[in-house]
Amino acid sequence: MEALSPTMEEGRLVKWLKNEGDAVKSGEPLAEVETDKAIMELVARGDGVLRKRLVGENESRPVGQLVAVIAAPDENIDALIAEAAPAGAAAGGAKPAEQVAAKTHESAASAAPPPPPPATTPAAPPAPAPQPVPQQAPSTNGGQVRSSPLARRLASERGLDLSRLQGSGPGGRIIKRDIESAASATAAAPAARPTMRAPSGADYEDVALTQIRKTIAKRLSESIGPIPTFYLTVDYDLSPVTEMRAAMAELGDDFKVSVNDILIKAVATALSDHPEVNAHWLGDRIRYYNRVHLGMAVATNDGLIVPVIFDADQKRMRDISAEAKELAKRARERKLKPEEYTGSTFSISNLGMFGIDQFTAIINPPEVGILAVGTAADVVVPAADGFKVEKRLRVTMSCDHRAVDGAVGAEFLRTLRRLIENPLMLVF
Repeated sequence: MEALSPTMEEGRLVKWLKNEGDAVKSGEPLAEVETDKAIMELVARGDGVLRKRLVGENESRPVGQLVAVIAAPDENIDALIAEAAPAGAAAGGAKPAEQVAAKTHESAASAAPPPPPPATTPAAPPAPAPQPVPQQAPSTNGGQVRSSPLARRLASERGLDLSRLQGSGPGGRIIKRDIESAASATAAAPAARPTMRAPSGADYEDVALTQIRKTIAKRLSESIGPIPTFYLTVDYDLSPVTEMRAAMAELGDDFKVSVNDILIKAVATALSDHPEVNAHWLGDRIRYYNRVHLGMAVATNDGLIVPVIFDADQKRMRDISAEAKELAKRARERKLKPEEYTGSTFSISNLGMFGIDQFTAIINPPEVGILAVGTAADVVVPAADGFKVEKRLRVTMSCDHRAVDGAVGAEFLRTLRRLIENPLMLVF
C-alpha cells in the first residue's frame, strides 16, 4: 500500500483493476484506492504477473503493508505470502480474493444477525427515504448483490446501499443508471441526508469510517486541543458587492461571479498585505508566506475537503470563479489530485448558502487562521434621514494565539472591510 497523498496513513482498496494471473507492466493501474482525500489509482512498480491479491475490495490496509505480489510466472512466492499472512489473516486478507471482494455491507453490520432469505420472507414496506426500496431483493450470485463494477464504485462514493436498489440490467443486475436514479431521488428530498440509509428493521447500524472521515477526526482533534484559539467577529456592508455583481453580469456571462468568488479575491488580497496571518505555525518557528494559497472548504458526502486556489491574490475574479467551480466539482467527485488539496496558507469556509448566520470554523493546522462566512441578510440601520436597509455579512476569524495576536487579527479584518465595502479596489 503506497502513500498516495502526503497525509495518507492507510488506504481502502475500492476496486481491483487486475485479476490474479494478469500480466502487468510498471506504471499500469492495479487497483483503485480510497485515500484520506480522494480515490486514486495504485500502480504497478514492476513488470511481471499479478500472482496474488492479498486484500479484498472494501478492505483497508496501512501504508507499507503488502496488498499484492507481482512476480515471474514460475517464481516461488510462498515465502512472501507466508510473511504477509499473519497481518492479512487478522483483517480477513488471507481469504481468497473472490470471497472477500465487494462485501459492501458485512463489515458495517457484522454484529447484527443475517437477514432471512428473501424467497421465504416478505419484503418490508417501502421506507419514507428517497431511495427505491425493492419489493424483491436483487438477484445475487453466491450471496453477493449482482452489480457492475462501476455501479459498486458509484454507490460507495454516494453512500447508497446496493441491497436496497432494484437493478434494471440483465438478470436484475444493478448498473450505472440505477445508481444515478437513486442518487437523483435522494438529492430531490430536502429532508434526507445524502448518506442516510433506509431503515433496516434493526435498532442501529454500524457503518465503517471512510478514509476521509478518519483523517478529519484525527486532524481536527489535533487542532482544537493544543491550539489556543480566539475568535473575532465583524459585520460588513455587502451592498457595494451586490451592486458590482449586477454591473458585471450586465457585461455578459463571462463576467458573472458569485459573492463567494468576490470574498475569495478580497481575502486573498488582504492576506497579501498581512503576511503575519498568511502563515504556518511549525512548533519552533513561524513561516510567513509571500504567496497566497487560499484553501476553500468544500462539503462532500464523505466529509470536508479543502482544495487550494494558488496565488489567489494574483488572479482575476472571473478566473477565481471558474477555478473554484471546477475544484468544488472534482472535490465532490473525489477526483482531486494531492497537489490540489495541499499547500494552503490560509482557509475560508462559507456556510452562508445553508442559511447559517454565524459560526466558528476550526483551524486547519499548520495554518494560523481561518475565516468563517455566514449568510448575507437585509438589516435596517440608521441613516442621515432616518433608516435604510443594507445587505450585511457577518464573518468570524479563528486565530491561533501562538502566532496571531488580537490586534493583528483585527488589522487584517479592517483591511478586509475596506476591500469588501469598496470592491472596485479588487478590480484595479
